[in-house]
Amino acid sequence: MSTFDPAALECLAAIVEEGGFERAAVRLSITQSAVSQRLRSLEVQVGTVLIVRSRPLKATQAGRLLLKHAMQMRLLRADLERDLKDLSPGAAGAAGEDERISIAINADSIATWTLPALSPLAHQGLGLEIITDDQDFTFEWLREGRVLGCVTTLRAALRSCKVEPLGSMAYVAVAEPGFAAARCPQGLSPHNFSRLPFIAFNRKDDLQAEFVASACGLRQVSLSQMYVPSSEGQLRAVLAGWGVSVLPELKVAEHLKNGSLVDLMPGHRLPVALYWHCWNLNSAVLDALTHALKTAAGVALSPPKAESKLISSKKV
Repeated sequence: MSTFDPAALECLAAIVEEGGFERAAVRLSITQSAVSQRLRSLEVQVGTVLIVRSRPLKATQAGRLLLKHAMQMRLLRADLERDLKDLSPGAAGAAGEDERISIAINADSIATWTLPALSPLAHQGLGLEIITDDQDFTFEWLREGRVLGCVTTLRAALRSCKVEPLGSMAYVAVAEPGFAAARCPQGLSPHNFSRLPFIAFNRKDDLQAEFVASACGLRQVSLSQMYVPSSEGQLRAVLAGWGVSVLPELKVAEHLKNGSLVDLMPGHRLPVALYWHCWNLNSAVLDALTHALKTAAGVALSPPKAESKLISSKKV
């Protein structure tokens, strides 16, 4: 099997992560010509193109495989750094760009329960990069080999990955009291939802429609939506009276308690099951991430279903 130059692998990762040759050169503190030469050398060694020169740049299938290999090399270095720190506390420095551990987490989990869970690891010096996306799409980052793990709503495991059920996050439909009194004084119903503006995270966010369909007993609904690509931004927009939004109960509990928001369908909650996917590798860093997220989820989320167990797959 060929041995790949670690510098060339990190160059490939930098191009993909930074979205271009120029930014990759700045990150690696080398010239753009050197970036091109390292990539070309890797492509010659593999015998195929690794990057599609499009806008934005994309890794080819072979490029994604090597990107995954580069991430595994980072993980090995992070494990070594952790072991060395245990042997000689204070000897290891802060993580560099080529030692970052990348994971993908949905925005609502970042805004509620995951950051406190990861704080001890960050304070220990683990270099983290958290990628945010809709909970149904964080899985694609893992599939493409661009992250080591992800929090997602999808249950089936990828090849060579393992899955841990985390629990369910409850979502509620909320609005500012003045807006609710003027536009839906009796709350959300099958008769008024189509006339109300909803605030979604982005165009991939189907929670608003899923909640309304579930609450109103409908198979499919069409909503008038605005988009605010931030969990905190969605909340601020609702507080400002822009419209209705379906948000995590964890995020709005205090606002419901103090009356700055009202629950438009008291008693109705939409549970969204979350899972932690990561590579099935013997790694102290991955074990620490898994333990931290599972422990925090056990406190913040509703328990996973009894039948949910550790899932491994070699097929997906």
